[in-house]
Amino acid sequence: MKDITAKATRLVIDAYMDYHDQVCRYIHYRINNKEEAEDLAQDVYLRLMDYKQMLCEDTLRHFVFTIARNLVNDYLRRYYKRQEITSYIYDHAATCSNDTESQIIANDVEACERHKLSLLPHQRSTVYRMSRYDGKTVAEISSELCLSARTVENHLFISRKEVREYIRQCI
Repeated sequence: MKDITAKATRLVIDAYMDYHDQVCRYIHYRINNKEEAEDLAQDVYLRLMDYKQMLCEDTLRHFVFTIARNLVNDYLRRYYKRQEITSYIYDHAATCSNDTESQIIANDVEACERHKLSLLPHQRSTVYRMSRYDGKTVAEISSELCLSARTVENHLFISRKEVREYIRQCI
């Protein structure tokens, strides 16, 4: 039994000496991270120690690279899963904060709009409010206020322009 253990230990040492650089390069090529590749290469030989009973010189090279391939696949699977989870958390957090931030910005813009409306002449302010907040058309506003459609259009044009300019200055 000691002879088998000594032989297996000798095979692992020989495999380390012969293949360590190649294994490191293979893993580095696959994961593109030198430090992680070196750690995974060490794990290959630790895992190889677990299979002492199965080791023989003829299959040792294939066994080393099979273990390396499996470790790389496990690493990449965990890496992409972690990326997916991180991405989901970031997107979810960004959505939550963006909704709140967007609501605050919208409230500020609306406050600027309402302030500018209070500064407009009464007729122009009324036409703007009816169009913007009540959703009325030019024809409905003109019949309700007993104004011509062209006058309502002019009031809307001027009031929208003034409100836009004011909001632009506020932002």
